[in-house]
Amino acid sequence: MPGALLEGGKKELKVKCCCCEHLSISEVTDLCSSLGGSDCIKANAKSCGECIQAGPNCGWCKKTVSDFLQEGEPTSARCDDLAALKSKGCPLEDIENPRGNKQLLENREVTNRKKGAAEKLRPEAITQIQPQKLSLLLRVGEPQTFSLKFKRAEDYPIDLYYLMDLSYSMKDDLENVKSLGTALMLEMEKITSDFRIGFGSFVEKTVMPYISTTPAKLRNPCTGDQNCTSPFSYKNVLSLTSEGNKFNELVGKQHISGNLDSPEGGFDAIMQVAVCGEQIGWRNVTRLLVFSTDAGFHFAGDGKLGGIVLPNDGKCHLENNVYTMSHYYDYPSIAHLVQKLSENNIQTIFAVTEEFQAVYKELKNLIPKSAVGTLSSNSSNVIQLIIDAYNSLSSEVILENTKLPKGVTISYKSFCKNGVNGTQEEGRKCSNISIGDEVIFEINITANECPKKEQNETIKIKPLGFTEELEINLQFICECQCQSEGEPNSPACHAGNGTFECGACRCNEGRIGRLCECSTDEVNSEDMDAYCRRENSTEICSNNGECICGQCVCKKRENTNEVYSGKYCECDNFNCDRSNGLICGGNGICKCRVCECFPNFTGSACDCSLDTAPCMASNGQICNGRGTCECGTCNCTDPKFQGPTCEMCQTCVGVCAEHKDCVQCRAFDKGEKKETCSQECMHFNMTRVESRDKLPQPGQPDPLSHCKEKDVDDCWFYFTYSVNSNGEANVHVVETPECPSGPDIIPIVAGVVAGIVLIGLALLLIWKLLMIIHDRREFAKFEKEKMNAKWDTGENPIYKSAVTTVVNPKYEGK
Repeated sequence: MPGALLEGGKKELKVKCCCCEHLSISEVTDLCSSLGGSDCIKANAKSCGECIQAGPNCGWCKKTVSDFLQEGEPTSARCDDLAALKSKGCPLEDIENPRGNKQLLENREVTNRKKGAAEKLRPEAITQIQPQKLSLLLRVGEPQTFSLKFKRAEDYPIDLYYLMDLSYSMKDDLENVKSLGTALMLEMEKITSDFRIGFGSFVEKTVMPYISTTPAKLRNPCTGDQNCTSPFSYKNVLSLTSEGNKFNELVGKQHISGNLDSPEGGFDAIMQVAVCGEQIGWRNVTRLLVFSTDAGFHFAGDGKLGGIVLPNDGKCHLENNVYTMSHYYDYPSIAHLVQKLSENNIQTIFAVTEEFQAVYKELKNLIPKSAVGTLSSNSSNVIQLIIDAYNSLSSEVILENTKLPKGVTISYKSFCKNGVNGTQEEGRKCSNISIGDEVIFEINITANECPKKEQNETIKIKPLGFTEELEINLQFICECQCQSEGEPNSPACHAGNGTFECGACRCNEGRIGRLCECSTDEVNSEDMDAYCRRENSTEICSNNGECICGQCVCKKRENTNEVYSGKYCECDNFNCDRSNGLICGGNGICKCRVCECFPNFTGSACDCSLDTAPCMASNGQICNGRGTCECGTCNCTDPKFQGPTCEMCQTCVGVCAEHKDCVQCRAFDKGEKKETCSQECMHFNMTRVESRDKLPQPGQPDPLSHCKEKDVDDCWFYFTYSVNSNGEANVHVVETPECPSGPDIIPIVAGVVAGIVLIGLALLLIWKLLMIIHDRREFAKFEKEKMNAKWDTGENPIYKSAVTTVVNPKYEGK
């Protein structure tokens, strides 16, 4: 079975088998029992709803026929992958396998509008994303994928609010901003025909130590002859308007104020601009906030310096266009600002001086859809700064979604201009988008669990800085259709002790068993256990299961394809004999620990083939008449013969001699068969090798004979002869024969002479050595005698005096 595929699973299982044509799907499933498990079975689902939540490939068999489950199998065995359920005999119409889907509820085409067109569309009639609303039916683990199209519309309306720092250091900047309205109107007309502008200003919280609270300083916080206005936190000077002249007029009446510390209270002002949409006049169009300052900023926690400890509430507190709660609420945090700016689709442009560029660039990284521009010392470049920042912001689209329900995940993939694609976080955005460009986002939403209350959920996806959004209604498949058709107190569940649904009983409280036939009080009684023991055995359910209501419920293995079964869980499908590492050799099915072999196979492990074709020799005889065919292999009765069909005899006389002449004529073009070589010697394949070491060696699968023969020139040549499993003869021959050669006289004579000379020299050296030893011994002897001499070394020991003195013995000395 080279390539058996189990449908419905996550993996393709390939099993080596010789008899594919004899296998049913059931047999394939059993055969592959050792190759992996099923997440569906591992879920141990007691109901159809639990089953379909176990995985997207899990189905529940609601077949009511009692023989669907094997004896000892629990109700949870009804939950399995589709292929396994089919193999167990569950008809397709009885398998509960609900699938998720998606439904478009609102799908208006994106607007193709040209600037200057006669048709004047209201902002709410312009569409830049498609679709606008859809419904997703989600099943656990099954992703639902849809596409979102974004097209940047031409001549799209813009609302721009200019928020300016009016502390004393911005005095020269105010003069240039006074004429900003009409000049900016003229520039923005090149981008859109529907443009509105507003103006607001801020200084600082009106408490110490941010400002001086002395009466004189409250009237005029500036020094010298400077005429400054009283300090304030934030003031909405001009709500959004399309009248540029009105902007110039009202801004021209503004005066510089002052404060004590360097950081300003700009975050209070930004918060009020974001949340006071009605007073500011924001429309559902592109919203730009230009924040102009030459100083840093206070943020959450700094209010403690002035005794302000209440966190900013993120609500609008404008009275007569003035922020009245600056003394009561602390500055907002950066995260709080990010939330409110995002909720209100406001894109921020920080126009700051060179000195504070680094600070505001770090702030930009924390606030999505924001930009930073370098403001000249007197704000003379503010119009070009705004135009550049707007082009930068509008050329990038970033998708964001509202908070996801528990257990729901979302992923994005972007298909941008010029074939640029993004995944993961990069999949949320596309850059370098020009007016009229269209980009596609592929969005994938997956439910990993069902909500506890099974309620519907709604999430929204929108491009940052845009008011349009996609609304998605999420519905969850947590129950099967058949569960709604259940019969409470059904007679099929032991006289009404349970609800019969989806082909199985769901027992009432206090009842247990496949058919709810037992009370929980009876489960552990000894009388019940007696029904779960085999005759003459003390083991309950063969130690492979539990006794429930007098019936064995077999336990599950870690590998869910390995199954215990039988009335007493005494059978299994994984403890059969194995061959080549496979249960039943891959040629049978393990049933109750015994292999049931496929046709043409036998043996305890189905490893013995009854097919005689591999034993058939070329002459039509089985094993050449020299053996018997056992399990597809020849067993040669004469031990001299071997080979796939007993055709080779390594020790028989004549194997080398028989082929000697043919090898000689083909390899060396000589010998008795030289003239008839092409007619008589083409029955084998010949290969030349350089040396005897290169000849095939014993141990190869084909029987092999090594030969050494003499040719007509009395030279030895070497070759091997073998026959492979296909009956082809192969000869390997050493390409150079070994020929004997005559003795070389000169080396012999030279060797003899050299030997005589060496022997003579050796004898002379030995004689010389002996003489040296003898002389040294004699000299030593002489030295020893000399030392032992008793005469005076000054006298001659040989000298004798000529005078002889004789003493008269009679002389008495008188």
